[in-house]
Amino acid sequence: MNDTSRLVGLPTLISLAAFVIVVAGVRAAEAVVVPFLLSVFIAIISAPALLWLEKKHVPRWLAMLAVLGTIITSAVLLSVLIGSSVKSFSQDLPHYQQRLSGLLEQFTVWMSQHGSYLTADAVASYVNPGAAMQLVAELLNGLGSVFGNMFLIILTVVFILFEASSMPGKLQAGFPNADKSLRVFAAIANNVNRYLAIKTLTSLFTGAAVATVLALIGVDYPLLWGIIAFLFNYIPTIGSVIAAVPAILLAFIQLGTGPALVSTAFYVVINVLVSNVLEPKLMGRQVGLSTLVVFLSLVFWGWVFGPVGMFLSVPLTVTAKLALESGPRTRWVAVLLGNNVEFQK
Repeated sequence: MNDTSRLVGLPTLISLAAFVIVVAGVRAAEAVVVPFLLSVFIAIISAPALLWLEKKHVPRWLAMLAVLGTIITSAVLLSVLIGSSVKSFSQDLPHYQQRLSGLLEQFTVWMSQHGSYLTADAVASYVNPGAAMQLVAELLNGLGSVFGNMFLIILTVVFILFEASSMPGKLQAGFPNADKSLRVFAAIANNVNRYLAIKTLTSLFTGAAVATVLALIGVDYPLLWGIIAFLFNYIPTIGSVIAAVPAILLAFIQLGTGPALVSTAFYVVINVLVSNVLEPKLMGRQVGLSTLVVFLSLVFWGWVFGPVGMFLSVPLTVTAKLALESGPRTRWVAVLLGNNVEFQK
């Protein structure tokens, strides 16, 4: 019995040790792995459009140019909008900080009139409204460093798309049992593509709604907050909260309590509508991850890959889950990651 326990425990320990070594290596190679991962996901999203154009008898080189032109235009437009908005907001930031200090002083005066002796510094130490803005800035800076590798990412996407059509034939010629691996890869590509497509649509809706409503309320830089809402909607669980706090804080500093409360109510409504109505209706059970696993994957991939890992946490975890499902010895791990209690043998 003792020997059997050792035989059972030894492979588990070896697997855990291998996992730790792989994660440490991937984290150390973040500068190389992150652009490659983004290239793979961009290629997965772009492949259906490329195949559709080829079915319409568009020459392959022209279809490739059309797809790459769309990718480059979107990336340049997004980076220009973010850069210009952040630059303008940074120039006005001292004014907002000064006004926030004035509001804190008014609050401490009001508290002292009601028997409290808190100072403005004490209030600022308890409540740090700049923490959310600092987190947003760090995430945007992380994305900015990715845009700096855009040439490498686009070049990798080109090679992946060129190899995509011939890869199944190569695998079937090189490996006698490649059909199962091809089915797993097709399932991963379809699920990731569906998730990213639906998430992009709901994020566009969220960003457009946020920009429109904040512009109607009169909050400064509504386009910036709309872009941030669009980007941070890709981060599960906490992304929408992080995106909302700076805009609500600015509404309070600039316009007062009433508009800030209206902005808060709108953010709550739009996030509940998107997270609890639109996305579940469009995605159904396609993602297949439990809520706890989604949150833990956000923490884990964010630790491994930084801000980009937070944005790609769900696609990466879905990929891992589908890969684990393909093997009978690892299927139990996929069951633990999923939201379905049924174990299919």
